[in-house]
Amino acid sequence: MEKRIRILNVLLVFGIILVLLVFIPLPYYVTKPGLAEPLRPYVKVEGANKDKGEFMMTTVSMSKANIYSYIGTLVNSDHHLYKTDEIMVKGESNEDYQFRQLRYMEESKQAAIINAYKQAGKHYQVTKNGIIIVSIIKGMPAFDALKLGDVITKINKREVDSAKEFTTILSSAKAGTRFNLQINRNGKTKNVSIKTKPFQNEPNRAGLGVSIVENIKLSTNPKVKINSEEIGGPSAGLMFALEIYDQLEKESLAKGHEIAGTGTIDNKGMVGPIGGISQKIVAASKSGAEIFFAPYENGKKDSNYNEAVKSARAHHLKIKVIPINSYHQAIAYLEKLK
Repeated sequence: MEKRIRILNVLLVFGIILVLLVFIPLPYYVTKPGLAEPLRPYVKVEGANKDKGEFMMTTVSMSKANIYSYIGTLVNSDHHLYKTDEIMVKGESNEDYQFRQLRYMEESKQAAIINAYKQAGKHYQVTKNGIIIVSIIKGMPAFDALKLGDVITKINKREVDSAKEFTTILSSAKAGTRFNLQINRNGKTKNVSIKTKPFQNEPNRAGLGVSIVENIKLSTNPKVKINSEEIGGPSAGLMFALEIYDQLEKESLAKGHEIAGTGTIDNKGMVGPIGGISQKIVAASKSGAEIFFAPYENGKKDSNYNEAVKSARAHHLKIKVIPINSYHQAIAYLEKLK
């Protein structure tokens, strides 16, 4: 009887340890190859015809690390480990992080629409209305004065709707410079007075401690709707732009091919780098993609393109990696496809 009790106690302790290994979080995040999904179900252009072939966006799966997933990164080269401060802004909660990523996705979709409609010669109109705060650094002046989602409409009584303009005004100010901001919070106008402060990791540079995106509204003809659900981040911008253009044009742009890729896109069509490309190309290949667009970064040695090529070789993937600097380069490549 005593022997049975000892065995049960040992099993109970062992079970508790296993539970703790699963549920005790570590100060890390683990990423691994996510999905490569066709974009047509997400993008609907009014009156679009169904074409052969597909454009696909790629994702990376990310989760809080525990002991098991931490060990997994040591034995699986497709699983990567990141410190929390490499993912999150100081003082940022999981909800704050998700808000920021969804706003980046929204900005990315707007840039994709602008580029596609411009390329197709279709009508679109942009209405600007200030800039939106998407993250705030703990310990900086904005942390106690501003909130995520606040829309800054004026700075020192001067209307502002350009992120570049706002950043330029702040970057030229010394520490301790006071700025009067007019903001819109939940539909109500509010005035906030705030001083700049040196950044902890950059003592020679002062600011408020916010990240921003432009608050714009788009109207198009024909109408377009992008339902990205809860997918966050700006990395699908290039592929959204290609899918929208494909639906706007009568001729098929994919021409029967399975085409995946990644990269941010701005309103001028420039394609920028993203994180996790070595994992995204694995996801694309598993989903049957033949071609993969990767940001070339004007030939940088450690560009996304070079990282994607290295990953494709290491995994013996039968996928063609194409270097892309701009949206127009991607269109030109596709127009020459057989």
